[in-house]
Amino acid sequence: MSKVRTRFAPSPTGYMHIGNLRTALYEYLIAKSAGGDFVLRIEDTDQERYVEGALDVVFNTLKATGIKFDEGPGVGGDYGPYIQSERRDIYKKYALELVEKGHAYYCFCTKERLESLKSDSTELGTGFNYDRHCRDLSKEEIQKNLDAGIPYVIRQKMPVDGTTTFTDAVYGDITVENKTLDDQVLLKSDGLPTYNFANVVDDHLMKITHVVRGNEYLSSTPKYNNLYNAFGWEIPTYVHCAPIMKDAHNKLSKRNGDASFMDLIEKGYIPEAILNYIALLGWSPRGNEEFYTLPELEKAFDIDGISKSPAIFDIEKLKRMNAEYLRRMTPEEFYKVALPYIDKALGGADFSEDVKLRIAGLIQPRTELLTDIEDKISFFAKLPEYSTELYCHKKMKTDTVNSLTSLNIVLEALTNGNGANIDWTSASLYEFFCGLASENELKNSQILWPIRTALSGKDVSPGGATELAEILGKDESIKRIKVGIELLKA
Repeated sequence: MSKVRTRFAPSPTGYMHIGNLRTALYEYLIAKSAGGDFVLRIEDTDQERYVEGALDVVFNTLKATGIKFDEGPGVGGDYGPYIQSERRDIYKKYALELVEKGHAYYCFCTKERLESLKSDSTELGTGFNYDRHCRDLSKEEIQKNLDAGIPYVIRQKMPVDGTTTFTDAVYGDITVENKTLDDQVLLKSDGLPTYNFANVVDDHLMKITHVVRGNEYLSSTPKYNNLYNAFGWEIPTYVHCAPIMKDAHNKLSKRNGDASFMDLIEKGYIPEAILNYIALLGWSPRGNEEFYTLPELEKAFDIDGISKSPAIFDIEKLKRMNAEYLRRMTPEEFYKVALPYIDKALGGADFSEDVKLRIAGLIQPRTELLTDIEDKISFFAKLPEYSTELYCHKKMKTDTVNSLTSLNIVLEALTNGNGANIDWTSASLYEFFCGLASENELKNSQILWPIRTALSGKDVSPGGATELAEILGKDESIKRIKVGIELLKA
């Protein structure tokens, strides 16, 4: 058996949607699970859709997810070049070979004629298929047109009767009526190949053994197979995947504004969680495990687990998975990914790395998305304006009156009482504040909740009163308690 070789062949349109990334991942996993090669090929023959900087999107996405290609642009390999626009002369040679063999023909139809045919089919409510007007031109007519310099395309000559059957690794045997197959364009008038033709030629020349793509291409696969047969080439294994859906009726799509990989990163998801979730959108592992690293996916993945049914992209499920990934990180790993968000939240405030590490420790178990961090901790840099209603908490048995009393007790103890020289750590502060509550016949919560509120100015904070106080330091904590007292007095 030949070595397994797969390829990811995106068009440089500036957007890596979730379906693209899943295709890349499945191609990669099929290759790596069999000890094979994963190839990156850029399909840029449609120059009208080319977007400047789009190649960077592809490279950056693959790098961020850890999907490394064995051959491709910037890496090299034995079957390059790996950018289709640099392979232009190759395609014309093979297109002309098909003409010589009688499997393709020159088409001199004008753009106006083709537009008229399309218009007629639209009015009739039928799909457009070329009417094969040029299919049976004589050699003399063809040569006359070529000598006259009339622009042409080269079209594939499809069988018009019978059926074509092929086998897909996911869907099994598929049969298509040949009369539905269009005499598709192989080589355009500008000399560049169409997507369909370039794919077949490149997949053969690059020795690709497995092709993964969306199931919308199932009905077109006989076109590809007819090309393989015309050349006498071996047909690869096809792996068609059901679409990823936004809901029960709509596919995920750029046109509908659905998130790309980079959009999800900007929203605070981490690459490992995104990749793990995408792997499960249409593939079921043999066991019950849900969390996989990329190396673990390489060992667990098999084509048999790919589903025929569409998968629903559930953003809430992805969010839960992302949160779990963040919780499973070591403190050092979390600090590394969270630091840019922590620095942004703290602005120019002068916090040591030790303090930032402690802040990271507080928020790690409470963070679902990295973008949550700024709102959770910005109060450390600057106390926000807040309402006295935050002091009222039924469960804590606090209101504005007893909260004012408690803050006055705490302030007096920290400035003039036996707390003036306290060891400013969370453990020591907790013991001290609980002692104050006991001395004044208050519940612990009636001391701690007002302190927490005064220090954060928020209804929810990533830590209790003493943890916040330790991070803020004694001077800043006392300053904020005084602000709370004045606010409650007003």
